[in-house]
Amino acid sequence: MEDPRTMFRMLPGTITRSLIAVVLIAGAAGGEERDQWLRYAFHPGETLTMAVEHRAVTDTTISGQRQSVETATDSRKIWKVLDVDADGRATLEHSVDGMEAVSRSSDRGELRWKSGDGTAPPPGYEAVAESLGKPLSRIVVDAFGRVLKRQDLRPVAASSTGDFLIVPLPDHPVRAGEEWSVPQEIVVEVPNGPRKAVKTRLRYTLSGIRDGLAEIDVDTTVLTPVDDPRLEARLLERIWDGRILFDIARGRIERRTTGTDRRVVGFSGTDSSIHYKARLDERLVHPSPEE
Repeated sequence: MEDPRTMFRMLPGTITRSLIAVVLIAGAAGGEERDQWLRYAFHPGETLTMAVEHRAVTDTTISGQRQSVETATDSRKIWKVLDVDADGRATLEHSVDGMEAVSRSSDRGELRWKSGDGTAPPPGYEAVAESLGKPLSRIVVDAFGRVLKRQDLRPVAASSTGDFLIVPLPDHPVRAGEEWSVPQEIVVEVPNGPRKAVKTRLRYTLSGIRDGLAEIDVDTTVLTPVDDPRLEARLLERIWDGRILFDIARGRIERRTTGTDRRVVGFSGTDSSIHYKARLDERLVHPSPEE
């Protein structure tokens, strides 16, 4: 079979997207033992909505004093496809539209906030409230999810628990059991303390294909030795594992679930410890028939 990348360059945009969809569907019908192309298929003018649930619990003990903080956040992540060129490079605009948050702590009780209900956001949520419904970033990606250009339109906190803009895919056909890796560098620092660039690696594994969905497992490996518990504690939210379900025929992520459960001892004295446990679940929202 001719390489789909060659055909993609030769044909006009509309015909190309239709042809690629046919190729992907044919590959998906072949079962797990057949090599599969995993490619994004964005269409100009479409809007993709992901329902996002984030749950986290942080238990901290310092000098015998224990504090527990539990947070639950529900939001909607919006992707607007501004343009797709003849080579499949898509320009995407990312925003967050609506949020509901609950925070419980052992020393301050419970705080609740829901955007759009007319109440002022609680302390710590002011910047989030200000950014809702506004473009946060604009990126250009190829059909494999490689970011070719990125423009941050508003300040955004560092991503955690696998909250990436887009999942990278292999640029060649793969079958169940194959892996691909993506290097990262994370800068961690302690306020008024040390700062360090930490190299990590995201390893993706195609674990199988079922009902047209590619099941992709992902895990994070820290490559740079981190021997300072203060820095290790700041790194807790950035080390995660998870699973991604990718719709082969439609060329998009159907669901992504990631999480972490880690503990660091001695980050603030020999008798201190911090335990962070979190889960992030994103699901593609399918429009109703009348939409």
